[in-house]
Amino acid sequence: MKSPFNIVLFQPEIPQNTGNIGRSCVAVGAKLWLVEPLGFELTEKRLRRAGLDYWQYLDLAIVSNWDQLLRELPDIQPWVFTKHAKQSYIDAEYELGDTLVFGNESSGLPSHIHDSWNDRCVRVPMRDEVRSLNLATTAGIAIYEARRQIGELGL
Repeated sequence: MKSPFNIVLFQPEIPQNTGNIGRSCVAVGAKLWLVEPLGFELTEKRLRRAGLDYWQYLDLAIVSNWDQLLRELPDIQPWVFTKHAKQSYIDAEYELGDTLVFGNESSGLPSHIHDSWNDRCVRVPMRDEVRSLNLATTAGIAIYEARRQIGELGL
């Protein structure tokens, strides 16, 4: 069965975040794409522990860079998650086959990605006292909103 949507982690650095996001992808049937370089090895014990015994069910693809991702997903319709966006993630209208893109934990996404899809940049609103949310938390919020909008998909 084709994945209802894609999750892209751009150069993730923390294995536990990637493991938790992978588990969420399994839960909703989303495909996880990792854009290298990764800040850890896929054999990392902390990654496997966070993904628990679900990792074997994960639909996973690893690409060497952003350009390769665009070649692999030529019809990409990304929702780009960034704290700099004006539009809330709730206002986005997610559709079957969409791609949710998240930057890495320390520097987010490069500006060329924001600039390419400026009208599809979204954020998770938060108070000014908080600089950012944990990557796995943000992805979890977004994954379940996309799933809610797209529907149960036979799950």
